[in-house]
Amino acid sequence: MTTFGGLNTMWVVVLFDLPTDTKAARKQYSMFRKELLKDGFTMMQYSVYMRHSASDENAQVHIDRVKMALPDDGEVRIIKITDKQFSKIQVFYGKKRKPTETAPEQLGFF
Repeated sequence: MTTFGGLNTMWVVVLFDLPTDTKAARKQYSMFRKELLKDGFTMMQYSVYMRHSASDENAQVHIDRVKMALPDDGEVRIIKITDKQFSKIQVFYGKKRKPTETAPEQLGFF
């Protein structure tokens, strides 16, 4: 597990299945997705977004923000995983293996 300043770093993964059958539902979907992007999440694949966090406490801040943005309908799941667990994800594009995303570089202040 990677540490930064003695803190364990981790990933927050948000998986969602939201309705898009009406104009209002599509608007909620879009607003939810924009909130994820505004909070630093990036798309891992359709309806799966990820964000690196410097600590468990920092991850909880972002989880709370996701919970505040939850739409009225649909299903949203949030998973926290360590850098070590994240690095073991096997990513394939067709039959070709691609490297797993890496954690962003952390700035150190001395």
